[in-house]
Amino acid sequence: MPAVARAVHASKTISMIVLLTSLLTFIGFDGIGHVNGHNVDRSTFHQDSNSNTGPVFIAPVGNQTAAIGREVAFSCSVRNIGKYKVGWLRASDQTILSVHTRTVTHNGRIAVSYETGGSSGSGAVSGNAFGVTGSSQATEEVVNGTWRLHIRQLKESDRDCYMCQINTSPMISELGCLDILVPPDIVYGGDTSADLAVAEGDNATLSCRATGRPTPRVSWRREDGEPILIRNSSGGGSHFQSHETYNGSLLQFHRVERRQMGAYLCIASNDVPPAVSKRVTLAVNFAPVVKVPNQLLGAPFGTDVQLQCYVEAFPNTINYWIKNRRDSEDEEVLLEGSNQLCRLKYSVREERSGYKVLMSLVIKVFTKQDMGSYKCVSTNSLGKAEGTVRLYDIKIDGYDRTSRAKDHVSIIGGLAEAAQSSDAGYNGRWERLSHLPMCLLVTAVLWSR
Repeated sequence: MPAVARAVHASKTISMIVLLTSLLTFIGFDGIGHVNGHNVDRSTFHQDSNSNTGPVFIAPVGNQTAAIGREVAFSCSVRNIGKYKVGWLRASDQTILSVHTRTVTHNGRIAVSYETGGSSGSGAVSGNAFGVTGSSQATEEVVNGTWRLHIRQLKESDRDCYMCQINTSPMISELGCLDILVPPDIVYGGDTSADLAVAEGDNATLSCRATGRPTPRVSWRREDGEPILIRNSSGGGSHFQSHETYNGSLLQFHRVERRQMGAYLCIASNDVPPAVSKRVTLAVNFAPVVKVPNQLLGAPFGTDVQLQCYVEAFPNTINYWIKNRRDSEDEEVLLEGSNQLCRLKYSVREERSGYKVLMSLVIKVFTKQDMGSYKCVSTNSLGKAEGTVRLYDIKIDGYDRTSRAKDHVSIIGGLAEAAQSSDAGYNGRWERLSHLPMCLLVTAVLWSR
């Protein structure tokens, strides 16, 4: 073997012997460690053979609380360490982590540092965390010294108690426990609801379970900002309580109604950032319902007339308009852009908001052929509904459509509105129609009878 290789090998051997000697010196040459349990008897702290000059703990190690990913440092301050050595151990399994200023664990997240507060000689040792250097042998009595155990990038498995121990006879020690805080996390699967669809009148329950330390608080909110409506069972089941935020892992709906349909947010928090949330959609299925605001509508010839129907349904519906020709049983489906003499005749529009739809049909240039009954039809997988509007003409004395072709009249909701015109005489004639809305209302009442 070359001389250089023999020298390197000898150096490594000496280093191993020094480390092994330190461990044996700390735990005792009998090979048996004297690690005490978590409940340390403080009366043993001063039971050294020379209690007046033996090591003394200056302050307790103390407990600490930190979040996952953070770093903590336990401090162990000792007076009169003398020839003795300080070690850090994990209390649960009595694993030795460090001996004096040397880290002996293979866990790269753990390190030890040492600071001296004074010495009666020149043999004080110091070092920094995660890079401690210097001799582990103190030739003089250190009056005050602090050994720190550093744990970085904390994990849940680091939740334990840690012991600062001095190899006196008997050994003395101080204990400090570490609690790890865990941010909330929502548990997916059977304990947390997926999107849910139920029939109107059935019961529905949204559930959300979260883990974390401390135990997270779970609350519910509507995504659209509307209050959460919960049926009040004590009032006979017909009254609802309104909640901006509902606390609890279970959100229960009894005999659910369509207005309770929407997206709900489950929010979990425990003051350890970040808070988390999950979106759960509650769908309430019901057959279409059609409401017609004006079942009888009158307008003068030559005007544009708008018919409207309100639809409520879920799932989404297919909506269309049908015309029943006057004095005929024939029906015609009205489509956007259906024309008469190559002119745009109909304009069909829909405005959706959740489970509500506003259907609109605009008839361009109302003529005698447009008179009759119009049906708004809505259908989905659960059923079909329709509403009827009867359209008739209104005789307006003095109104000459051909001579006033530039004037536009829009009939919306059964009310006649005159657009502005430069002809003051024409406007004067419209003033005589100020009682027309009331006449139309009376006509509608009489017709319904």
